[in-house]
Amino acid sequence: MTKKKTPETATPKRKKDADPAFRPFGALAAMRDAMKVAESEPAPKKTAPSRPPKAPEAQETNEDEALALYRMMNGVTPLAGKSAKRLPKTHSEAPSSNLAERKAAVEAPVRAQEEEVHAHLRALVEGGRFEVTDDGRRVEGRRHGITPDVARRLRRGMFPIDARLDLHGESAGNAAKSLALFLKTQRSRGERCVLVIHGKGEHSHGGVGILRGEMAAWLSQGPASPHVAAFATASEHDGGEGAVYVLLTRM
Repeated sequence: MTKKKTPETATPKRKKDADPAFRPFGALAAMRDAMKVAESEPAPKKTAPSRPPKAPEAQETNEDEALALYRMMNGVTPLAGKSAKRLPKTHSEAPSSNLAERKAAVEAPVRAQEEEVHAHLRALVEGGRFEVTDDGRRVEGRRHGITPDVARRLRRGMFPIDARLDLHGESAGNAAKSLALFLKTQRSRGERCVLVIHGKGEHSHGGVGILRGEMAAWLSQGPASPHVAAFATASEHDGGEGAVYVLLTRM
């Protein structure tokens, strides 16, 4: 007796579409949908690129040009009847009084030098206008025009002494300059008679005073001579042979 083949139990078929986990092309579909949405949206408008900031070199150039124009036009005075305005003054502009003071300060040394040169020239011209006597101990001199009576009164010390100058210890060069400056200053002050102490030269080589030997030449021929009217060795109570009276000329 043949056995009936029992039908094999058929394996139920899986419904792949019903299983949500099994979707191999789902990602591609999602990508496709996203691309369609992107294509349907309008393209964004392009914005113009922003202009670059102004270069600092150009700004500095404009400032330099403005400064140059300001300097060029500084101090320009407008014509009468015009409405133009003058640019503001700079600190370099000074009042006229200050300019005058500066000018005087600059010219003062030049005038002093010119006066010294003129005095020296006058001394050279007037050098022969003094009558000078020197016996080795006493010296005396007077300018032409000064009477012997005035010279005699000076020799006797009858003029009041207004100022004194002591040249002890000075070299010949410094003494000559000091003498000229002293006489010029006293004359400008209106003084009349001064006493110049030159020393007797007792401690000098050979017992001869260098300043005493030069005094007559300085007073009659040197730069000091234009200020001298007469001179004479002083009396004993004013220094004797170590000093000399000098009568100044009037301004």
